[in-house]
Amino acid sequence: MINSSIGLNDLPDEILMIIFKKLNNLDIFYSFHSVNQRLNEIINDPIFTSRLTFVKWSSDNFIDLLSCNTILNRFCLQILPEIHNKIKWLDLESSSMKHVLRVAHYPNLDSLALYYIDEESIRCLFTDETLSSNTFKNQITKLLITINKNDDYDEMLLSVVNIYDYIFSVFTHLIVVALYELSYKDCVRLNFDDSLHPNICSSTLLQLNIKVQCFNDCLYLLDGRFNQLHTFYVDLVQIRRPHDHRLHEMINQDDLPNLKCFCLSSNYETVAYDELILPLLYRMSNLEQLGLYILVYVNETFIDGNHLKKKIINRMPRLNQFTFYIRSSMYTGNKFDLPLTEDIQCTFIDFRNNEIISYVNYFLEAKESQCHIYSYPPLMEYYGDITNNFSGELFEYVRVVSLKDEHPFEHEFFLRIQKSFPFMEQLTVINHKSQKRKQSYESNMDNENLSVIEYFFLNTLDIINVHDDYIEEFLFDTKTYFQNNVYLQINYESLKRVTHNFIRDATRINCTKINKLYIHHGSKCSNSLQEYFPYAKISHGGIF
Repeated sequence: MINSSIGLNDLPDEILMIIFKKLNNLDIFYSFHSVNQRLNEIINDPIFTSRLTFVKWSSDNFIDLLSCNTILNRFCLQILPEIHNKIKWLDLESSSMKHVLRVAHYPNLDSLALYYIDEESIRCLFTDETLSSNTFKNQITKLLITINKNDDYDEMLLSVVNIYDYIFSVFTHLIVVALYELSYKDCVRLNFDDSLHPNICSSTLLQLNIKVQCFNDCLYLLDGRFNQLHTFYVDLVQIRRPHDHRLHEMINQDDLPNLKCFCLSSNYETVAYDELILPLLYRMSNLEQLGLYILVYVNETFIDGNHLKKKIINRMPRLNQFTFYIRSSMYTGNKFDLPLTEDIQCTFIDFRNNEIISYVNYFLEAKESQCHIYSYPPLMEYYGDITNNFSGELFEYVRVVSLKDEHPFEHEFFLRIQKSFPFMEQLTVINHKSQKRKQSYESNMDNENLSVIEYFFLNTLDIINVHDDYIEEFLFDTKTYFQNNVYLQINYESLKRVTHNFIRDATRINCTKINKLYIHHGSKCSNSLQEYFPYAKISHGGIF
């Protein structure tokens, strides 16, 4: 350290600032704090002291940078007591957050990001005498949290609602609350009964970003408990008609005049678009920004540009930004007078502020049809039922993808999908047609267009409803590469055939990368199956 500090002292302050800005603030303080007075003055600049991040983002988790006792002690005993009054934001992992927060009083701390918290850690934190003071509780205005996911879904839902109950009970001056996950597989959701959790409310909250279980939860959050809310991002699992008569009345409650920005997303198809979603939007008369990312089942006509203008845009005079992805599905039966892609695209001629992409898919065997419309660049997390007609744009935000067609998916198609969705985490494939160019691929292994496809972020793969060719597509290491710790969902008999009763070498490497295996329509787990998937927890009913 002495030699490096001598070299640094030869550089002007401006150059040192440029160098330090490229480093993690934690590394700066750990390496240069108390080396000499000049370096101390530089690293005590607000650029470095305002926000301290003690968490590192890796590909699939958060790493506590204070897990080493030597580093933790240096910060708690030497560094934080000297700079505590300069800190405005702390990023902390649950195992070390109590140590950091107790070591000093942070008079200017107004923002907290807490990672991998659970009900017990949050309860212990908020019942601590030092941290339960009114000063600490009143000064926090921005809170970002990630919640440690529980494999027991019902237990997780109960834990999440208790965590939110604690948060709104303790922090009485919150302005921004956001739930964040590094990976979609870590998604946790709020599901609650308002009568049991009256503390989930705030008269100061302005922005809320949250994932909930069902439409009921969305209605609860907009029932007046956050009466100053102006920005609301909500992602739902279910958009279904509420059974509770009282909840049904809440759909047409009073206007939400303070709401200026609203974003609603769901990856599950709803039949209640007219009954639930539109009435909710009509309560937002002063809305300026709207995001709508939904899947809708319709009876007669697709949702197109004319529909959006008549039913949404013309009803919101202050709306100046509208981004959307809407897939409307319909049973076509024996209908013949059906719109083409060109017909749908013509309805967006007046959408001058957005580039709109639309296309229609018809599934003749199933007598179904789908219309996809979306603003570009796309901001949604989901993209469902992609066919061979996919045009191949870039979707950097999409994490969950499904593929479905009545025509074969060739290897080149999967290559296009990987390039269009580089951060895809979950993939579902539905296709019962055999590949036509499979033999051509096997005889042209050196063809650049038929190279190994690399899925760097894939963690869940559902290939239950597929022809055996697609199982080979993903399990052959000469066709597909993915990281370790993949959750595979597959039909037992298909898996048995493709792996030649669990002895085939061509599929062995990728099978060793599976850490969870769900067997659909399978019998009791055999020894040969477990040996073929040596690192996998195997389930026949969704429970591991």
